[in-house]
Amino acid sequence: MSLAALVAHCAALLDEAQVAFGHGTTNAHDEAAWLVLWRLGLPLDTDIDAADAEAPDAHGVATVMALIDERIRTRKPAAYLTRQAWLQGFDFYVDERAIVPRSLIAEVLIDGSLDYFVGDAPARVLDICTGNGSLAIIAAHVYPQAQVLGSDVSNDALAVAQINVAQHALQQRVQLIESDGLAAPALLAGTPFDLILCNPPYVNAQSMAALPAEFLAEPALALDGNRGGGSDGMDFVRALLPQLVTRMTDNAALVLEIGHERAYFEAAFPTLPCLWLSTSAGEDQVVLIQRSALASLSSHLNGPTPLT
Repeated sequence: MSLAALVAHCAALLDEAQVAFGHGTTNAHDEAAWLVLWRLGLPLDTDIDAADAEAPDAHGVATVMALIDERIRTRKPAAYLTRQAWLQGFDFYVDERAIVPRSLIAEVLIDGSLDYFVGDAPARVLDICTGNGSLAIIAAHVYPQAQVLGSDVSNDALAVAQINVAQHALQQRVQLIESDGLAAPALLAGTPFDLILCNPPYVNAQSMAALPAEFLAEPALALDGNRGGGSDGMDFVRALLPQLVTRMTDNAALVLEIGHERAYFEAAFPTLPCLWLSTSAGEDQVVLIQRSALASLSSHLNGPTPLT
């Protein structure tokens, strides 16, 4: 069996099993190619259609089929099986202790979209809900002069992030700290930040109930935005935003990902001036909010405005 035929066969099995994608790939062919090449120990940029592509032997085919069976049977994201994920060209370790990295914030970090607002050399960057540390690490690469602080309420996620900080040799510039939002004393005092990133739990209750098994395999803490008793997915965001202004320099900005929840975000913050940033997923999933806008928020926000 040729390499291309093996990938096509595995893709057909994934399609037939109706597995869900969204953790690094968007379709069965790409996911099959990833798993086949990884299991065979081939570079992920191998041209599977090349005439001289190495055909796997019987043992190789058997190991690939076992991996595809595991993907279908467990419904775990492929990244949890390979223990590897890629985001904007950067390689990260990941396991079930942390959400699979896929934040669209990585795109606006890489493409320079933020430079107009915060300049090209922010000195201090804070990544709230850092998960496996991917955004903090990418920020450290993009801004080589910056000190970056990544925070998360989950010690399990921080353990994964620490692996990645070491893997990228950034121990001197990326610090990790346990904190529920800004609750940690180290985040409530000291030098303010020039840029704050946050990919928070924001999935609304109805969407949480309908998530495919692959997403349920991830820590619910990183997805469920209703843990404060709400249902619109904005509980964490609603509590966080009014606190940020005192932790930001005068020209600082917050870059916040809210996925497909723009309607709920705008209902929760109907008068908040903000700018929606363009990403590969459109212009309604990542929002930039300047310090001056956050200063207009009261220290206490009422509950969500019902959507009609």
